[in-house]
Amino acid sequence: MYDRGLIAGQDGNVSVRLGDDALLVTPAGLSKVDVRPEDLVELGLDGTVRGGARRPSSEVGIHLRAYHRRPDVQAVVHAHPPTATAFAVAGLSLDGASLAELRLGVGPVPLVPYATPGTSGVADAFDPYWASHDAFLMAHHGALAVGRSLTDAHQRMESLEHGARIMWAARALGDVPSLPADALAVLDAQRRAARGA
Repeated sequence: MYDRGLIAGQDGNVSVRLGDDALLVTPAGLSKVDVRPEDLVELGLDGTVRGGARRPSSEVGIHLRAYHRRPDVQAVVHAHPPTATAFAVAGLSLDGASLAELRLGVGPVPLVPYATPGTSGVADAFDPYWASHDAFLMAHHGALAVGRSLTDAHQRMESLEHGARIMWAARALGDVPSLPADALAVLDAQRRAARGA
């Protein structure tokens, strides 16, 4: 994520599910570019630390909530991609209604209401959105993507940022028309089929 410009400094966090009852998560206070395997923290799905010498990310509550609400989710990626985060700061969602690849690969991206980072309120704010979304903008904060694998979640985050850049440029050129409703319905059906939903 650091190499792709999706995070800077200590920004962001990543987790991967380990079986049915545990996960690995990046540690708090360490730049992701410096994270080594021994820095990762193993947690039970109840949040108890099972292994690792460091503290887990302060945002681990969101990750735990994702795994509890979505059994299909195997990885969670939280980042602060600049353009997508600009949409979040401006209070704008990215519904993908104008960009076929964003709608198909990422789906509509809701704007999750603001809650103080590191608190349980952040995870609570996601609750209305888990069932039908795989990527999220976090108001005044950043973005989150989930997936059936770490690769899937990471690619979704990259695609979210790329789509946000395209939409930013398109809006600078003028009005941005939406795809027709029937075209969106086809893209949504294709996306549901790919998700196994």
